[in-house]
Amino acid sequence: MSNYTAPLIIQRADPFIYKHTDGYYYFTASVPAYNLIELRRSKTIEGLAFAMPRTIWRKHDSGTGAQSELIWAPEIHFIRGKWYVYYAASHTTKFDKNGMFQHRMFCIECENNNPMESEDNWVEKGQILTPMDSFALDATSLQLNGKLYYIWAQKDPNIRGNSNIYIAEMKNPWTLKTKPILLSKPEYDWETKIFWVNEGPAVLQRNGKLFLTYSASATDENYCMGMLTADETSNILDPKAWKKSSQPVFESDIENGLFGPGHNSFTLSEDNKTDLMVYHIRNYTDIKGDPLYDPNRHTVVQDFTYDKKGCPRFEKPQKFTIQ
Repeated sequence: MSNYTAPLIIQRADPFIYKHTDGYYYFTASVPAYNLIELRRSKTIEGLAFAMPRTIWRKHDSGTGAQSELIWAPEIHFIRGKWYVYYAASHTTKFDKNGMFQHRMFCIECENNNPMESEDNWVEKGQILTPMDSFALDATSLQLNGKLYYIWAQKDPNIRGNSNIYIAEMKNPWTLKTKPILLSKPEYDWETKIFWVNEGPAVLQRNGKLFLTYSASATDENYCMGMLTADETSNILDPKAWKKSSQPVFESDIENGLFGPGHNSFTLSEDNKTDLMVYHIRNYTDIKGDPLYDPNRHTVVQDFTYDKKGCPRFEKPQKFTIQ
């Protein structure tokens, strides 16, 4: 098990860590107020806990339309020489006629070498449009064989549940090039606890394969992670190229009081020798009201190994207690 402090950062859900070529780890996540996007950076994983956050973008004024409420799950990516942050935002805190939030996906861009220098360096590229005008969130990107791919979660009105996982090739970092391809939808019992959910995709490329993890079910103790696997040389826009695990690959550890791990990302240790998974988790189940408004989802970073077939083994969440 990793030697990093657990939790590394308290009250940061949907955590994302990117290790850049400048030697810094960049960290972003949903903040409890859901009102802005912040970055912090450090030369070490442990240092992220003490690094000063810098706000790089703030939500639009409430009542002004798109991007004015509930800023969720930012991710920072370095694509073709520029910085991009993908995030979801809504125009309202109210539910739609289906009882769902009303998020859409957006992107901001920074050409500066240092993405933390100033809010003024970040430019809005607008909504990332898909053929369906529906609840959409949790976008990530994948650069593979010279092509750029977008992977995200979205509601299809014709499919039962809150969200499914989709992939498309991109024309540029804020525009889709191909039609979305459905990779996974909630179908197993562990994906359909309270809510039918597949969300929070993250991609790991290792051992000649692509491992696409995602999170499933309600954001309480039922929250857990599934995984899709494809050969890195396959046509990843072909759903048949992906094999879906029939069991969760990471889930609550009831015995040790650790609940709802998920919405993960991947990064590397300081010496580039150990793969790390970054995720959020709670240490209690007595949640008052909507779990999304309970701030105590904490960021944990832990290492993992691979089995004889070269597939990741995430084991159990790292033990911790908060006084």
